[in-house]
Amino acid sequence: MKKSYFIVLLASLLFVSCAQEFNQVYKSPDYLYKYEYAKELFARGKYNNAITLLQDIVTIQKGKEDGEECLYMLAMAEYSNLDYETAAEYFRKYYQSYPRGTYAELAKFYVGQSLYMSTPEPRLDQSMTMAAITAFQEYLDLFPSASLKEQAQSRLFELQDKLVKKELYSAQLYYNLGPYFGNCLNGGNNYEACIITAQNALKDYPYTSMREDFALLIMKSKFELAQQSVEEKQLERYQDAEDECYGFINEYPDSKDRATAEKFIAKCRKVTKNEEIKMD
Repeated sequence: MKKSYFIVLLASLLFVSCAQEFNQVYKSPDYLYKYEYAKELFARGKYNNAITLLQDIVTIQKGKEDGEECLYMLAMAEYSNLDYETAAEYFRKYYQSYPRGTYAELAKFYVGQSLYMSTPEPRLDQSMTMAAITAFQEYLDLFPSASLKEQAQSRLFELQDKLVKKELYSAQLYYNLGPYFGNCLNGGNNYEACIITAQNALKDYPYTSMREDFALLIMKSKFELAQQSVEEKQLERYQDAEDECYGFINEYPDSKDRATAEKFIAKCRKVTKNEEIKMD
């Protein structure tokens, strides 16, 4: 018990001592001393304290010998402290101030990396994802032989997949809403909205690994749309649904949803075949 008490007391004294030392440095008019102490704090992973000192001296250091390193270290401290949006701003500021600087390539990469770390899950607004894509693309355009080229390209693929998932979730939501019309304006239809959303996604992202998911939603939506159609539109829509089912089977012959496509074809054929008999 005494040993534990002694350890706690010693830790408390060390904390107070460190806090007093930091306050003395912070109040010091010697900016070079502050900067050296900030570097020491950064190296020890004391990012909050390092940021406090660096923010205090970064403007004064601008144009001086250590100004470039000071701004880059502040950006890295914010990044290491998990404040990614602030880090992105400082990395952007560094590149704007020192486009040919020692850390120019790294700063440009970390603009994208910081934004990448800030991106939300696919169901949410993807403005930050778009910003990260733009930042990484700028990095690759400016530094085609960049040391972090492969990592930037990998990030781009991940971010694009996030945008695709956003569209997939939107299309799925429309399909799930189905015959509910409370959210439809100007006579719209959720199945039609699902089809349009999925088709646009396939045009925008033709090489996505989620092509089959979109194709399945289009097929299912066309079939449901045919089923709920008024009589004068049924034949055309059942024919369209049937064609979509055959197209799905041709493109994905080994799909786990092939049986669904074949079931839809059989139901569509009952309608289209009856119409053919009537016409005869």
